[in-house]
Amino acid sequence: MATGTFFNEAVERLPRCELDSLIDERVRYTVRYAAENSPFYRSWFREHGIDPASVTTHEDLLGLPLVSGKTIGENQPPVTGEFMFRSAAWEKIFTIHETSGTSGTPKSFFLTWDDWLRYAEKYARCFVSQGFGPGDRVVICASYGMNVGANTMTLAARDIGMAIIPTGKCSFPNRIITAYRPTGIVGSIFKLIHLARRMKEDGVMPEDSSVKRLVAGGESFAEESRSYVAELWQRDVFNTYGSTEGTMCGECVVRNGLHVPEDLVHLDFYDPALQSFVPDGECGRAVLTTLLPVGGRAAFLLINYDTEDTTMVLTREPCPCGRTHMKIMNPQREAETVWILGTPVNRVDIERGVFQRENMEYLTGEYEAFVYGGDEDGETVLRVSMECNDPAIIPGDVVAETFRKSFFRAKPALARSLGDLFSLVFSFTGPGGLELYRLKGRPKRLVDRRP
Repeated sequence: MATGTFFNEAVERLPRCELDSLIDERVRYTVRYAAENSPFYRSWFREHGIDPASVTTHEDLLGLPLVSGKTIGENQPPVTGEFMFRSAAWEKIFTIHETSGTSGTPKSFFLTWDDWLRYAEKYARCFVSQGFGPGDRVVICASYGMNVGANTMTLAARDIGMAIIPTGKCSFPNRIITAYRPTGIVGSIFKLIHLARRMKEDGVMPEDSSVKRLVAGGESFAEESRSYVAELWQRDVFNTYGSTEGTMCGECVVRNGLHVPEDLVHLDFYDPALQSFVPDGECGRAVLTTLLPVGGRAAFLLINYDTEDTTMVLTREPCPCGRTHMKIMNPQREAETVWILGTPVNRVDIERGVFQRENMEYLTGEYEAFVYGGDEDGETVLRVSMECNDPAIIPGDVVAETFRKSFFRAKPALARSLGDLFSLVFSFTGPGGLELYRLKGRPKRLVDRRP
């Protein structure tokens, strides 16, 4: 059970020296467990000439090779006869999960019941750090199925004393709000926007509802879009970041970075361009290592796994909330980044420009962006399409200029190329006019259409 503002106070408030010692102990055990129980890692250690006994601290992980999602795909059926990353007997496995498989055969993951309990603790810490506790009622607008997120949050709620309303989607009827009076909602930024607008259309004002706080998860977002959701609801919006691989980090009430449950998952940060790990304060891909408590077991674990999500360490100093675990910046998906004239442009860079507050007097927040090759050799065109409430009255030039100022503030190199090798163009549609409405699945809002 949660006590006060902590779920597991003894661990969450460990002094840094004691926390590092605990991490090192679990690194040693996890590496040994992998060598003994994971066919993949047993072979991996041998092929790379690594003595598992030589890995004694978390710093030693920096000298090991990286493992990627592609590596997982190459070590499971149909490529191999067995799931080489599986590290427990079939009779010990409780559930089986898959990634979305948008780029080929889905990657498979396995969880024992003990894995589930550790996953649930990570989310429970997030919920409690955000002010949730016994008696709260939380709507989960995330899919229940092969994805672990919704089920993990539901299991976490059991240990906190919260009630879960497992709608799975944000398209539930307003009576869910008026009858059950939920105190929290978990959903993506856009789901929370859509829900607020639909409630208003039906005469239910979000700011007058029973909801006390919102949790945004499932995808990275711009701070500007978070602020807009907070304005619509007149409530605090907290950020969480999780994955099937087991990251599960979350903001506390201070809301200036996501706490990493360092005793359960270790993160290092790698720059693929430099082919080296980077120090605190510099951006890199989060490289994940599962941490098992001594004596623990896992059906699937990862050592030096490249998540392909970009972030950085904000601080390892104790937080004003009392937690000592490090905080990271809101990660951005590498898959949502395109390169234009040597400059990385992420979907969040587009979203930031759309959600400039003055723009939201006219826009719904829905957008999509496409990158094309221009008419001239070496030219690139970025076209941003924005949905507006009424195309007849939108001041397109004003909205476009507001977007430009936001975008070029973060991308000065592209500003210098504007009108030469780079063009930024805009289009506006009425409700339902974007291409993404005609596609199934999660919208892809930044698409590279260059040959």
